[in-house]
Amino acid sequence: MKKIILSALSFAILTSAAMVPAGSALAQWRDGPPPRWEDRGPPPPRWDRDRDRHHRRHHDNTGKVIAGGLAAGIVGGLIGGALANSGPRYVEPPPPPPRCWFEDQQVRNAYDGGWHMESIRVCR
Repeated sequence: MKKIILSALSFAILTSAAMVPAGSALAQWRDGPPPRWEDRGPPPPRWDRDRDRHHRRHHDNTGKVIAGGLAAGIVGGLIGGALANSGPRYVEPPPPPPRCWFEDQQVRNAYDGGWHMESIRVCR
C-alpha cells in the first residue's frame, strides 16, 4: 500500500511540475486602452552590439532551465523509487514437498498382450 501511495504521489508531483507554465502571457490590456499609433513615444535606442551580446549571454538560459528540470525530475524519481522499495517485502513460503509412495498396479505387457504387476511411483 505504501508503494502505491508513494508512486501516485511522485507521479502527481512530476506531472504538476510539467504543467506549470514558464511565464505568464496576457493577450489583453489590463491597465487601460491599448496604445494608439499617435501615442508612440520616442524612437527606440540605437542597437548596441556589446549590450545585446551581454544580454543574450546572461538572460537566454532556457536550455539551462530545461536541463535543471530534467535533472531534478530524474533525481526525484530515483529518491521516490528508493523510498517506495525500502519497506519490508512479503515472500511466499515455498510449497511443501510432494508426498510420494509406490503402489503395485497391473500393467499391460506390450510383448505378448498379457498383464503383469509393476511398482509405480505415485505423488500427490
